[in-house]
Amino acid sequence: MCGRSSLHDAPVNILDRFQLPPVLPGFEPRYNIAPSQLQWTLSLDEGSSAAARMMQWGLVPSWAKDPSGGSRMINARAESLASRAAYAEALSNRRCLVLADGYYEWTPAGKTKVPMFFHLDGHGAFAFAGLWDRWNGGVEPLDTCTIITTRASTMASAYHHRMPAILTADSVKMWMDSASDEATLLALLAPYEGTDLQTYEVSRLVNSPNNDSAECIAPATSLTKLGASPPDQLELGVPGLF
Repeated sequence: MCGRSSLHDAPVNILDRFQLPPVLPGFEPRYNIAPSQLQWTLSLDEGSSAAARMMQWGLVPSWAKDPSGGSRMINARAESLASRAAYAEALSNRRCLVLADGYYEWTPAGKTKVPMFFHLDGHGAFAFAGLWDRWNGGVEPLDTCTIITTRASTMASAYHHRMPAILTADSVKMWMDSASDEATLLALLAPYEGTDLQTYEVSRLVNSPNNDSAECIAPATSLTKLGASPPDQLELGVPGLF
């Protein structure tokens, strides 16, 4: 699964592919994005042009009675997208890119779990395959998104059996292309086997969504030398995820 991500630099390399301005309006560096918080996304507007928007992380289908179920839908399994009512229609018509430059997984270490930070070489921005929907049951429309996960790559499987579906430079436009058929789309959701995917252990500071600073992505050894005292318990703010 993917329960935390980061985006601390404007994703200029991705925005440029869609002829979008290099600076996102109101962009602020984020090092520890948690469920129910806002994610920067790219989706198609009504004119079928790519648009950058912030969406709440945790999908709330348009037909939901209330938005509370979004807390259980931060991830969507690639293997069941086409067969689940909550995702099938969005797969056809409401795909998005969730922008990131890293994500976290917690891996067993003795009797506890330690957070690992996954990123591409150079900490450049990349895109997760995502779905979005709009819920109109409140005072204002609520746009929400989910990150698609797939089985772990060879490298990532040493730490967790799942990983987010990272799209390659060649596949981001295919994912957003309204002409792509279902078979093509599902084929894009393979494990990311690029050798530029790297990981290292980080401090348990990231366990709390209240911590959102550059220290969250710093290697754990460097924080230990600084005398940091991170929290022991993982606080996602969403019950039952771990």
